[in-house]
Amino acid sequence: MVSEVLLLLGLCGLSHPALAVLDYGNTEVIYASYDEHTATPDYYHSIDWLFDLIDETNECEPNPCLNNGVCEIEDGHYRCLCPKPYTGRKCQNVKNVCKTVKCGHGDCVRTQTHPFYECKCKAPYQPPNCKQASACNPSPCLNGATCLKGRTRASFQCVCPENYSGKFCQVGPSDCYVGDGETYGGFVSQTEDGDECLFWNSHLIPLAEYEGDRGIGPHNYCRNPDGEDRPWCFIKHKGKLRWNHCNVTRCSVAPTSAEVSRETDTPMGSAAPPKQHFAACGKPQPGRVLPKIFGGRKSIPAAHPWQASLQARRKRTSEPFSHVCGGILIDSCWVLTAAHCFDRMQDMQVVLGGISLERPEESEQTLEVKDFIIHENYSLTPDAIYSDIALVKLKAVRGQCAQETRFVKTACLPMGPFPDGTQCTISGWGATEKDQFGSDHLLDAKVVLISQKLCMAPHIHGNALDHSMFCAGNLQGVDSCQGDSGGPLVCNMNGTHYVYGVVSWGDGCGKKNKPGVYTKVSQFTDWIQTKIRST
Repeated sequence: MVSEVLLLLGLCGLSHPALAVLDYGNTEVIYASYDEHTATPDYYHSIDWLFDLIDETNECEPNPCLNNGVCEIEDGHYRCLCPKPYTGRKCQNVKNVCKTVKCGHGDCVRTQTHPFYECKCKAPYQPPNCKQASACNPSPCLNGATCLKGRTRASFQCVCPENYSGKFCQVGPSDCYVGDGETYGGFVSQTEDGDECLFWNSHLIPLAEYEGDRGIGPHNYCRNPDGEDRPWCFIKHKGKLRWNHCNVTRCSVAPTSAEVSRETDTPMGSAAPPKQHFAACGKPQPGRVLPKIFGGRKSIPAAHPWQASLQARRKRTSEPFSHVCGGILIDSCWVLTAAHCFDRMQDMQVVLGGISLERPEESEQTLEVKDFIIHENYSLTPDAIYSDIALVKLKAVRGQCAQETRFVKTACLPMGPFPDGTQCTISGWGATEKDQFGSDHLLDAKVVLISQKLCMAPHIHGNALDHSMFCAGNLQGVDSCQGDSGGPLVCNMNGTHYVYGVVSWGDGCGKKNKPGVYTKVSQFTDWIQTKIRST
């Protein structure tokens, strides 16, 4: 029923698996570990149903098992015998041993050797279980600082030498970052808001395959492994994983030529005539080419430059705009989205080029909405949403709508269908019909296209699907849907990115045998092009 059917693949909180991604032949495989909020009995096998749908392999050659799993044939089907701590159909999950470990006044982190965890104690509590406090013995203070005991057994203060700072005097006078902080190797472990950073090998963070790379490892110091504009770290806020920039000082050196040329949304020269069309569609330019290491936790800046935030407020009010749906920039003046997004929208604007919903960014472009066009066959029924597609026309200023930058680009319209089993990407802030505000920061996730025959099976979506829809399974399992309603499902072919789907509806978030449903853009390309040409 529609009252029970989410009108998108929204972010169902951030209590979903922590993930890393590894290439496996032609398929990227998600490695998952789990936080303390995931308590369903069969949770560790939560995406095995999806492997069953997309995997036709019944042999052990080549070995389909990951992480040194042993493959054996049983009743005509393969089975993986997984070494600890791996579980799942293909040994793709990392069992979270921290779920049952009590670390007292400390945090449980992952290790690569038995027993696969360690308690990281908050000073002055001592290992192995962080229950006993011993202030100043041994001293937690660094760089020759003096440790002073407090009134209680668990209180102390570090008196730092001149030019040193931090709770443990770990931040020295030359602790600063250059450029965007890619090479920063200092010891700041606090965010701009004063929150203490999580350890990079925390069981909440998807970095098992990348420890020791880009400064990431068994510590909680700020780093910039993914092309942010400055060092950052993960934090735990109200039981959920968040990230924030760090309270690190920028080095007082002359900017490099690369920094001077850093692109924003500002045009290169005011004398140049505005471009009506972008140079090329589907060609992102992220700051650095990196593997996908954060698995749905955060997006790399400029990785999804066609991502739009559709924002609304009540008509004729001065209320702030709030994010309600995603969208896809397909032309300087046109955004593609879902028709159902307009059921409750009133005054609207579109924001392009940003990844944060809570702080302004230099790369952002905010544009007024001139008009929107809903497909004439759009229909919302008790079982599904049909022809769930719409176009938003942006209002031009001095003959120009969106301006092409590294952070703002168009996605290409598809030339035809993509084959079943293709891996694509969804992105968004996780707005849902029930929870309009999912994440402050742009997220993304890998999904795999599932055949129409399987999607229309009685135990999946049945006859609710028609030719204008398709379904795709989120490889990141329970509670890991990163798309916004109306947001993009983009497929990469030979380096060019095509918007193949618009996030439409789904029966819950990450439920077994209930992959998300998307509007099939390839069925509407003629309609899109006709409306753009005639308007």
